[in-house]
This record gives sequence, C-alpha cells and structure tokens, in this order.
Amino acid sequence: MDYLIAIDQGTSSSRAAIFDRRASLISISQEEFTQIYPKSGWVEHNPEDIWNSVVNVTKDVLSKAKINQNDIKAIGITNQRETTLIWDRETGDPIHNAIVWQDRRTTSICKELRDNGLEDIVIKKTGLRLDPYFSATKISWIIKNVPGAMDLLRKKRLAFGTVDSFLLWRLTGGRTHATDATNASRTMLFNIHTQEWDDELLKIFGIPSSLLPEVHDSNAEFGDLDKDIFGFSAPICGVAGDQQAALIGQAGFKVGMTKITFGTGCFAITNTGDIAIESKNKLLTTVAYRLNNKVTYGLEGSIFVAGSAIQWLRDQLKLIKTADETESIAVSTGMVKNVQIVPAFTGLGAPHWDPEARGAILGLTRDTTKNQIVTATLQSVVFQTCDLAEAMLNDSIELSVIRVDGGMANNSWFLQFLADMLQVKIERPTNIESTIMGVAFLTGLSIGFYDSIDEIEKIWSHDSMFTSKMNKKERDRVYSRWIEAVSRVRSHN
Repeated sequence: MDYLIAIDQGTSSSRAAIFDRRASLISISQEEFTQIYPKSGWVEHNPEDIWNSVVNVTKDVLSKAKINQNDIKAIGITNQRETTLIWDRETGDPIHNAIVWQDRRTTSICKELRDNGLEDIVIKKTGLRLDPYFSATKISWIIKNVPGAMDLLRKKRLAFGTVDSFLLWRLTGGRTHATDATNASRTMLFNIHTQEWDDELLKIFGIPSSLLPEVHDSNAEFGDLDKDIFGFSAPICGVAGDQQAALIGQAGFKVGMTKITFGTGCFAITNTGDIAIESKNKLLTTVAYRLNNKVTYGLEGSIFVAGSAIQWLRDQLKLIKTADETESIAVSTGMVKNVQIVPAFTGLGAPHWDPEARGAILGLTRDTTKNQIVTATLQSVVFQTCDLAEAMLNDSIELSVIRVDGGMANNSWFLQFLADMLQVKIERPTNIESTIMGVAFLTGLSIGFYDSIDEIEKIWSHDSMFTSKMNKKERDRVYSRWIEAVSRVRSHN
C-alpha cells in the first residue's frame, strides 16, 4: 500500500493524519498548544509551540499506523491563514511570536490607510478589505516594533511567511521559502487577478519584496522533507489555507457550491469559478484553489468567533467541561429568545468589519440560567452565519444546499437551528474533518492517487441532512432580535 501524510496546523491545535489511496483514514493525532494574549485584542502563538506540536503529531501518527515509512509517498499541509511569522534566514529563528489572524493590534494602521483613501485599491487588487485580520499590517508592525528587525531587513536576512511557509522552511531544512496561491491571497499583498505579489501594495504597506516567499499552485511540489526530522524523506506536494482545503474536502468543485466550516472561527466559501466576483456587501473575493496554473475563485465570509465561543464557555466561564455537552444542554433548554450573546471578542468580521466592537450578553434577568447562556452562545454562531448568508444573497449568490464541517458540525441541534434560520438544506459529510481531508485530496491529486477532481467528487458522501422546520415569519422575528443586539455593540454607538 501507498500512503500520504496530511498536516493540519490550526489556530488552537495541530493535527496529522495518514491516508491510503482510497482516502481511508489510517491514523490521526491532535495536540493543543498555548494561546498567548499579551494585551486586550492581541493574540499570539509561540512559533516553537507550532513547530513542536506538528513534529509530535506527525511522529504519533507514524507510530500508530505501524506502516513502512518508505510507503509514505507525499506530505501535504493545510494551515491557519493570515497568521504572520518573520524569521532570520541564517538561523531559522523567528524574531517575534506569530501574530494570529484574530489579532487586532494594527487597527490604527488600517484606519490611517483607509482615511488616506487606499481601501479601494486594496479591494480591487486583493479582494480583501483593509482590516487587521490580514497579514500585511502585521508584517509592518513586526518590522517597525521588533528591536533589530530593520537592521536584519537591510541585510536581506528576514523571511516572511504564513504558517504554511514557516512549516515548509522547517520541514525542508531551510531549502524552501514558498507558499501557495490560496495563502498568498490572504496577505493583502497579492494581486489575485495577475497572480503576483503587487509592487504598489508592497509600497503602501512599506514591505520590501525580499521578505516574500515564492507562490506556487496548490498541488505543486514544494520541496522534499529533510530526512533527519522523521527518519525518511518524501515530497511535499499539496498546500492550501485551511478554509480552501475544507472546500476541496467537501468536493466543492462546481460553481455555486458552498461550504461553511465551524472551527475556531466560522468561514463560508462559495465557488465562483473563473470569475472573481467583487462583493457589494463586504464579503471577500479570494482564491479558492489554483491547480495546474488554473485559478478558481471564491466568495468568502469570515466570522472571527465560533468554536472559540464554546472554548470561552468551557475555559473562562467554566459553564461546561466539554464542548460535547452543549448539544444535550440545548436540546433540554430549547431556543432561547430573551438572552442575546454577541461574541465580538476580537471585533466583528463580515459583513460588519468592525474591529472595535466588543462582546456583550444582553437581556439578562434574575432567572437567567447557565443553560440559557450556553444555548444562546450556540445560537450566536448561527446568527452570525445568517449575516453572511444575507450578504451572499444580496451579492446574487443563490444558497440551496450548504455543506458544513468543523467541530461544531457534530452538534445536530446546532445544525437543525442553522437550517431553520438559513431556510436552506444543510448537509453534514460522513467525515466532518473536511480540512485535513481536503489537503489529503490535494496531495493525492498531485501524486496520482486520484486522476481528477471528478474522482474526488465520487468519494464524498453525506452522513445527515437537515431541512428547515421553522416558518419564515418566526425566523425573521428571531433574527430581528439579533440585528438589534449587534447594533448595541457596534463601535459607532
């Protein structure tokens, strides 16, 4: 048998899995790592925690699988996007912690650029909005604020990368400084129409081109694994940002297909084919994937807080011990109407794009219970998803079926409420780990495990389907209460 390793480096944990040619899972491993919050609205990761967790889970899946390492034919990587690292090319050491996609420290930089009338240029070239979410202002911040960075930059010793680039550098022993088109498209420096780093954007953000990685197709060969790390070598030939990987894992290859991933955040992507649709409703135009030098675009809505709201219930409020408890709590509680939770812990994403907004619990009374707070938190993720769906509809995207994945997709009560509120059919795949499945498909496509995307489409199957049981009048009444709650936390109020 031949096998491949898929690495999924996420926001709160790293995972690795081994798959065979039939896309059957042989072994899987996961390891959480520390989240660092230096100041309000700041989020960082220790790059060595990222690296060590990836090494640990990869060693673990190899140990569990009990296979001949020479039968590993390739490795693929999917990663948390926008998270920014800069390291010294000579030592390989990062010069600062990774600044995570959730981080809001560059809000003032974005505001200044916006006030100078530069947002239209950014949107036109990148499909993105001027927001701290993306990599460009994070790079600028590190260059200007880390002692010694400017000196190293003048000597052309610094390298920038999103997490995929950092892992590629480490896994290849410093021989590869590269990324793929999906990750490049999230930096706010990459022209998604020309498929090149853009000189005008680099000038706007004050970033020299010497920092940047080469950009390849998502199914390109990125280099060979350094044999000293795991005791064998294999080509690394599949890379994609986690949300694009999830679209591939959901076999979302046809125009109009939509997937929503409920991970740390919530991310909806609709395949728009070879047309880069410019949203009129503050959604993002992005590269869905680039295979064999052919670009497929997507329209995306990003919510910063989804699964992390459940972590908040567990770790900060101590209302639950495990995320799994939320389903039985919601079933016993039923829909909560009087309490609204807006989990704007790091601002609001699409379609509001309000980095200054902060979270709130509204409608509390003396008889509010912890179960109502837990259920209202689940509902808040659905309501935020409704905001995305409304924006997509206003951009003339017809939503008839949505495929869902991520940890929260295990919760059937949550998915039924989602179907009720979106008024569309929800499909849960047999394997909800679409992100790691997607990079396995991508890598398998690169090395010939699969002949075409048509073959991948035949492998995909759904486990459950949810359809709306709520009439539209009731749905609109419920949603209006959410709209009111959001207006109360917006920074302009």
